[in-house]
Amino acid sequence: MDPNFVQGLHNLLVQSTSNDTIQLKAATAQLNREYYKNVACIPALASIIASSPEPAVRQLAAVELRKRVAQQSGALWIQLPQDDREQIKAKLPELILADPNNLVRHSAARVVAAIAAIEIPLGQWPSLLPFLQQTCQSPQAVHREVGIYILYTILENIVEGFESHLQSFFKLFESLLNDPESAEVRITTVRALGVIAQYIDSDDKADIKSFQALLPGIIAVIGQSVEAGNEAGARQLFDVLETLLILEIPLLGQHIPELAQFLLNCGSNRTYETELRVLSLNALNWTVQYKKSKIQSHALAPNILGGLMPITTEEEPEDVDDDAPSRSALRIIDCLATSLPPTQVFPALRQLIQHYFSSPDPAFRRGAMLALGVSVEGCSEFMTPLMGQVWPVVDAGLQDSDASVRKASCIAISCLCEWLEEECASRHAILIPMMMQLISDPETQRPACTALDALLEILQDVIDQYLHLIMERLAGLVETAPIPVKSVVIGAIGSAAHASKDKFLPYFQPTMDRLKHFLVLTGEGEEQELRGITMDAVGTFAEAVGKDVFRPYFGDMMKQAFDGIGMGSARLRECSFLFFGVMARVFEDEFAVYLPNVIPALIASCQQAEHGEEQGLSASNVELAASFASGSSPANAIAITDDVNENGDSDVQDIDIDKMLDVNSTICIEKEIAADTIGAIFASTRSHFLPYVEQCTLELVGLLPHYYDGIRKSSTDSLLEIVRTFYDLSDPPEWQPGSVVQVPLQPRVTELIGHIFPALLEMYESEDNKKVVSGLCVGLAETINKVGPALLQSRAQQFADIAIQVLDQKAICQQDPDQDEEEEAPEDQAEFDSMLISSAGDLVAALANALGEDFAVAFQTFFPLISKYYKKGRSLSDRSSAIGCLSEIIAGMKGAVTPSTEPLMTLFYRALSDDEPEVQCNAAFASGLLIEHSNVDLSSQYLTVLAAFRPLFVVAPDAPPARFNARDNAVGAVARMIVKNTGAVPLDQVLPVFFDALPLKNDFLENRPVFQAIFHLFRNYGVVGEDIRGELIRLVGLLNAEDPGKVQAAGLGPFVPGA
Repeated sequence: MDPNFVQGLHNLLVQSTSNDTIQLKAATAQLNREYYKNVACIPALASIIASSPEPAVRQLAAVELRKRVAQQSGALWIQLPQDDREQIKAKLPELILADPNNLVRHSAARVVAAIAAIEIPLGQWPSLLPFLQQTCQSPQAVHREVGIYILYTILENIVEGFESHLQSFFKLFESLLNDPESAEVRITTVRALGVIAQYIDSDDKADIKSFQALLPGIIAVIGQSVEAGNEAGARQLFDVLETLLILEIPLLGQHIPELAQFLLNCGSNRTYETELRVLSLNALNWTVQYKKSKIQSHALAPNILGGLMPITTEEEPEDVDDDAPSRSALRIIDCLATSLPPTQVFPALRQLIQHYFSSPDPAFRRGAMLALGVSVEGCSEFMTPLMGQVWPVVDAGLQDSDASVRKASCIAISCLCEWLEEECASRHAILIPMMMQLISDPETQRPACTALDALLEILQDVIDQYLHLIMERLAGLVETAPIPVKSVVIGAIGSAAHASKDKFLPYFQPTMDRLKHFLVLTGEGEEQELRGITMDAVGTFAEAVGKDVFRPYFGDMMKQAFDGIGMGSARLRECSFLFFGVMARVFEDEFAVYLPNVIPALIASCQQAEHGEEQGLSASNVELAASFASGSSPANAIAITDDVNENGDSDVQDIDIDKMLDVNSTICIEKEIAADTIGAIFASTRSHFLPYVEQCTLELVGLLPHYYDGIRKSSTDSLLEIVRTFYDLSDPPEWQPGSVVQVPLQPRVTELIGHIFPALLEMYESEDNKKVVSGLCVGLAETINKVGPALLQSRAQQFADIAIQVLDQKAICQQDPDQDEEEEAPEDQAEFDSMLISSAGDLVAALANALGEDFAVAFQTFFPLISKYYKKGRSLSDRSSAIGCLSEIIAGMKGAVTPSTEPLMTLFYRALSDDEPEVQCNAAFASGLLIEHSNVDLSSQYLTVLAAFRPLFVVAPDAPPARFNARDNAVGAVARMIVKNTGAVPLDQVLPVFFDALPLKNDFLENRPVFQAIFHLFRNYGVVGEDIRGELIRLVGLLNAEDPGKVQAAGLGPFVPGA
C-alpha cells in the first residue's frame, strides 16, 4: 500500500471535517476525482480507521469505506486482491472492539455489514458469525455492545443467509435481553429481533413460537427505557414495536392484552417524561388499529377507556400542532370508536362520560365532553337511539360555569352535527340560541363559531327564522373579532349561505363588501388562513345566489384565486382549487375560458414532490400517510432503499430520517384536492375540457399508487368521473341490459376505459384502506349504471370478485393477520366496516342492473353473501343495506328473480317486522318489487303481506323521517300489488288506507307505481264502486296540484277535475 496515497487520503479527510464550506467542497471534489474510483482507497480507508488519532476522521473513513464497499453491488470490493480482502476482514472486527469512540464503532460496524453482505452469500467469511457470538457473550459490556451492534447491522443487510441460525440467535438474544449491565445491549438486541421478525414466514411455527417467547423480555426492555427517561432508546424500541404490529404474521397475538395494559400504564404514569408517555400512547393507538381483532375478542376496550379518561383531564398545550398525552388519549378513544363495534365502546364510554361530567373538577368535565366528541364518528348510528340521555349532558356542558368545559362542549356539538345531522337539526330551537350566547363571550367565541358553522351547514330551510339574527351578529364579528375568530366567523357565514340559498340574496352584496379586502391579504399564518377561508366562503355564496347575481364578481374572484396559487402556500392553492371546482359547477360553459390556466395549475400540483422526498429514497408503504404528525400510524411504514449511485454518494447514515418522515401533509392534502377538482371541472365544463382529458388521465393514473390514501381516493373518484363524462359526451343511445352488448361504445370511449380500468383494478389488488375501497365500489357502481354492459366486457368477473371479497370480508383492507383464514369474521363490527359492506352492495346492484336477467347465475353466489348481513346480531346499517341491496338487485333482474322468490319473501317477512323503520322501509320496497317481477303467483300471500304492511301506515305526526319513508314505500308496494293482481287485493279494506296515505310526503320515486295503480283502477273501474271512483278523481286533483307533469305522463290527465 502506497503510504503517500494513504497520507493524501488522510489529509483530505481531515480537510473534510472542517467547518469551512469552501475547503469541504474542494476536498470532496478531489476525493471523488482522485481517490474513490481507485480500488486502493479501500485498504487505505481501513488503515486510517486503524491509525488516525482523530475520532471524527476515523468515523468519516468508516462512512466512506462502507460506501466504497457497497457501491455497484460490491464491484470495487471484488476488484481488491483476495489477500487484502482477507486482511481487512480479519482486522476490522478487532479494530471495532478496540476503538474507544462509540460513533466510530457504529460506523465501522456498518462496514462489516456491507462486506458481509457480499462475502457471506459466497460462503467466504465463515469465521464472522462465531466471532460475533463469542463477542456477544464477552464478560466486557463494551464488547457485548459492539458484538450485538455488528450482528444487528449485518442482519439488516442479509437475514436471508441466516435462516438456519435463527434458533441459535433466539437463544443468544434471550440472554442479551436480560444483560445485567448494558441498556445499549438490551436495546440493540430488540432492534435485531425487529429485523429478524420481518423475515419469519407464517409457516415457520418453531421460529414464531421462539420469537413469541421473547416478547415479555422485549416489553420489559421498552419499559426500562421509558422508566429511565431514555428517549433516544425508547424511540428505537417503539419503532420495533411498530414493525411487529404491522407485520402480516401474528407474532404479537397472544400478548396483546399484556401489551395494551403495559402501554396504557406507561402512558398514564405522570412521573414519566411527556414525550415518552406520548410515544407509549401512540403505540397503544397502533395496537388498537392493527390488532383490533384481538382487542375485540378480549373485550379490552372498556379497560382501555377506563385508563384513558384520567389522561384526557390533563392540560392541553396551546399550540394545536404540539402533541400531549391528553391529545394522544383522545386519539385512541377515536380509534377505538372507529375500529371496534360500537357495542364494545360506547356503553362503557357513556358511563365514564356521565361519571366524569358529574365531577366538581372542570378538567374532568372537559375531558368527558371531548371524549364524547371524538367518539361520535365511529358510534353515530349506535348513539342515535341513546341521544335522549346524551343531550342533557351536552346542554349542561354548554352552560357550564367553566369556560374550558363550554369550549369542549362546542367541540362536541361540531362533531355531533357532522355525524348526526337529523338529531342536531331537530334541536335548532335549543342549540341556535345557546350558540349565539356563547359567540358573545370572548372566551368561547371561536369554538362557538365553529359549532355554529357545523350547525348551519345542516339546517336547510329551518335557517330562515334565524338568518337575520345570525347575519347581524356575524357581520359585527367580522369587523371586530381577532383574526383567528374572523376565520371561523366567515366559515359560519358561508354555511349560512349554503343553508339559506336564495334567501341569502339580501346579505350577499354587503357581505362581499365586508370580506373583499381579506382576499388580498399577503401575510403568512393567520392572514393566510383568513384569505383561504374567505375564498371558500365566496364560492359558497356563488352557489347560493346563482351565476346571474354572482357574475359581476366572477372575473375578479378568479383573479384573486390565481394570485393565491402564486403565493407559495399549499393551503391557498388548495382553497383556489376548491374555488375553481365551485365556479365550474356554477358557471359551466362560461368557466371554459379559464381552463388554459386552471388545468396546468392542477397538473403542476399533482406533479410536485412532497417535502422530504430525496433521490435514493423510496416510500414503499401506503401506511405512511397516517404518520402525518398524528401518531396514528407507524413512522416505520417507510422503507429506505439505499441505492448507492456510481459515485457512492448516498449513505444510510447521511439520510436525515426525521426529514424524510416529515412528509408535508398540507401538500398531500393539496394534491388530493387537485386530483378531485380535475374530475369535478370536467363534469361541469364537458366538451370544453376534452383537450385536457388525456394529460389529466395520465396524471391521475400515476397517482393511484401514491402512499397517501386521500390522494388514491380522489384520483379514483376523478378517473371514474372522467369515464362517465366522456361517455356522456359520446352521445350514446340508451343501453340494453344483458351480458351480450347490444349498444357498443365509441372507440375513443373504449380506449379511455382501457387506460383507466387496468390501473384501478391493479390498485385494488394491494389496497389496504377501507375508505379507498369503499369509494372504488361506489364509483364503479355509478359508472356501471351509467355506461351499462359495455363496461363489463372482460371485466364483469373482476368487478364481481371485488364485491365477493368485500362481502366475504376477505379483501386486503379487511384482513387481520391474527385471524385464521377459515375463521368467520365476527358479526359485530365497526360502523366504518358496515359502510364498506354497503358500498360492495351498491356494486352488486349495479352489476344486476347492467346484466338484467343474465345476472341470475351470479345471484346464486351473491344471495347468501348478502342475506347473511340480515341477522339479529347485525347492526342497523348491515340489516338495512342487506335488504336495500336485494331490492335493487330484484329491480335489475326482474323476472329472472323467480327461482329465488320463496327464500327472498321469507327474508322480507322477517325484515318487515324489524324494530327499525329504516329496515322496514327497505323491506316494503323489496317486497313490492318481488311481487311485481316474480313469475310466481304470490296472490295467496297477499293478505299476509298486507297485514305485515299495515303497521307501517300508522305514523305519528312527530315521527322520525324514516317512519314516513317506510309508509311511502308501503304505499308503493301496495300499488304494485294492485297492478299485479287487483282481484287478490281486498280493495274495500285496502283503498281507504291507501288513499289516506297519499299524496306521498318523502319518497317521491314511489309516485310511479302509485300513478300506475290509480290509472289501472280507472281503466278497470268496474272493480271499484262509484264512491271509490270519486275518491280517485279527488286524489288525482291533489296530485296534479303537486306535480302536473307526472300526472300527465302517467296518462291521468283526462281524470283531473275540470279537465
